[in-house]
Amino acid sequence: MRFVGIDVVIPVHDEQELLPGCLDSLEACAAVTPVPVTVTVVLDSCTDASGSLARGRARIVRCDARNVGAARAVGFDSLPRPASPQRSGQRWYATTDADSRVPPTWLADQLARALDGADVVAGLVEVTDWSEWNPDTRVRYLEGYRAGSDHRHIHGANIGISARAYRDLGGFEPLPVHEDVRLVHRAEEAGLSIAWSTAT
Repeated sequence: MRFVGIDVVIPVHDEQELLPGCLDSLEACAAVTPVPVTVTVVLDSCTDASGSLARGRARIVRCDARNVGAARAVGFDSLPRPASPQRSGQRWYATTDADSRVPPTWLADQLARALDGADVVAGLVEVTDWSEWNPDTRVRYLEGYRAGSDHRHIHGANIGISARAYRDLGGFEPLPVHEDVRLVHRAEEAGLSIAWSTAT
């Protein structure tokens, strides 16, 4: 299968302090990705300057869901329907969060897994700021987090999926939490190929 482009969706709710860093990292990532990358920011009930900060750097879509699953779905639903992949090539979808900083190889790594046959790529995350959490929470998290290729962690901040698979599955459900987990579990139930990536 030939991939001709990547669409990245970021749900945002009043995250003006975090969003610029996320967009910076995505611009650096797009610069070294072998296919064109389009970024869509979904402003979900935003009352701050998130929209102004995203203007000129991403497509902007608005909703009033106050629901991360619904916001992710709105973002992907706003994209043009992919043409027949047999005629024009396939598109790849990816999603992250406004408080995340993706590495430069994030999308290239996902594409490599897709070219090897993966329908879905579920990657890891690395928490770099524990200042809002108590030390016990940090210890419990790190003790239970497996970073090897046998991990089964699912994070909305690091998921990729072929456009065809996303549409076939019906997309993200309008859930306030665990919309990412539900999507990947539905993919597993449908017999799709899941790549458990160790990339953060």
